[in-house]
Amino acid sequence: MNRSREVIKSSGEKAIFSPAKLKRSLLKSGADEKTAGRVLREISDELYPGISTKEIYNRAFSMLKKCGDSYASRYSLKKAIYELGPTGFPFEKFIGEIMKREGFEVKIDQLLEGNCVTHEVDVVAFKAGKRYLAECKFHSEEGKNCDVKVPLYIYSRFQDIHAAGKKNGKAEGQGWVVTNTRFTEDALQYGRCMGLYLLSWNYPEKMSLKKRIDDLKLYPVTISTLLSLEEKQFMLERGIVLASQLLKNEYLLEHLGISEKRKRRILSEFNSICNSHEKA
Repeated sequence: MNRSREVIKSSGEKAIFSPAKLKRSLLKSGADEKTAGRVLREISDELYPGISTKEIYNRAFSMLKKCGDSYASRYSLKKAIYELGPTGFPFEKFIGEIMKREGFEVKIDQLLEGNCVTHEVDVVAFKAGKRYLAECKFHSEEGKNCDVKVPLYIYSRFQDIHAAGKKNGKAEGQGWVVTNTRFTEDALQYGRCMGLYLLSWNYPEKMSLKKRIDDLKLYPVTISTLLSLEEKQFMLERGIVLASQLLKNEYLLEHLGISEKRKRRILSEFNSICNSHEKA
């Protein structure tokens, strides 16, 4: 391993710094080739052995913010997902919005009768005559991955619900396990073996949570660099989980006592985030 370019990931694992991966992230944020190249060169020059990926992210974020609020916002997508807390309910609603956009009819936070006991299910979705059950495992901190105990527990619950469904003639689809972090290899192996659909920040590779968000252009309200944590929480408590929802309910900014000048900046940021990706 080239120790001069060794970085420490949020999980504590060591890896080699990837210029190509950083550049892809910068370009996806909306930065042009020239801006992305300049940020990449400066960060590459500042590397030292054992630098954390968080430090690299913070530096890139700071440089992009100087270029424009919307660039920095889109680059901070992963952080924005972590801010869909401290409870997991906004994350459940966010996943529900993704499934709606993918053609599912969705209900959030449902009580379903199992063959043995009653279960609370985060997302119940319907498509093509089948019922899909999704459990969302939200973490507000990086590095806390979902291990095999999570799909083990969820699979047993879904089996109980499916058993009751069969008695009532319901056609069941797959059970889903969704997390904003990552699955351990054992969790992935068990999930695949038992037929669960696993969705995480980086899995499945071509349909990961990150890719779905970018492809669907469905960004959380927490992606803003101009709203404070308290202001983001205010929006989440009022059911505003998407950037596009804030644009349709901009009067809520006035409820926060935000000045007209700052309000215009915030709306401009959200318009840029949503509209530039619609053109992409």
